[in-house]
Amino acid sequence: MITTVFFDLDGTLTDSRPGILSGMAHALTALGIPTRADAVPDDVIGPPLYDSFRGIYGLDDKTAREGVRLYREYYSAGGLFENEVYPGVPRMLETLAEQGFRLALATGKPHEYARRIVSHFGLDASLSAVFGAEFDGTRGDKAELLAYAAAALSVAPSDCVMVGDRRYDIEGALSVGATPIGVLFGYGDREELASAGCRLYADSPADVARILLDLAK
Repeated sequence: MITTVFFDLDGTLTDSRPGILSGMAHALTALGIPTRADAVPDDVIGPPLYDSFRGIYGLDDKTAREGVRLYREYYSAGGLFENEVYPGVPRMLETLAEQGFRLALATGKPHEYARRIVSHFGLDASLSAVFGAEFDGTRGDKAELLAYAAAALSVAPSDCVMVGDRRYDIEGALSVGATPIGVLFGYGDREELASAGCRLYADSPADVARILLDLAK
């Protein structure tokens, strides 16, 4: 029986593209790789920052770690609020809470940033908990994070749904035994989500609510 719904943040509840891409451009430029925000690919949204600096930009370990520090310098100073709640998200959360679902955030973003963002936009009123990574990378893996969050809430993963827009959300959910819902209004596409094993898709926040209500029947 589905009782608990975990939501990703970036690309699922909010369009955080402007702040993330600007933060990456700030870090890369400071590292001597002049970059405009509009030249940073959306592929950096979702995976851990360190992985993006290493995998996408080919930086060595030391430089990638400095890139993460520079990004956070920009992001914590205000970049995290270069962000916008997707239309329909507040109503979706209110509807699900009214129907008795326990709602929580499960994001690879550091939980300190996540708490500030959901509080700033008033989304915390519908969320019973906020789970995220530590700044040292602990619980940056979505499967590890979901296992930790389910244990913290004393709920079986099989009674949980993970709603997200990237393959990391889908793979993480399936690896712990939760049901994934892939949203198509975020940064991933159907092909990416399907290749990760997704079978349920939502074109809008209203679709997310509809699917969850159907699963609960």
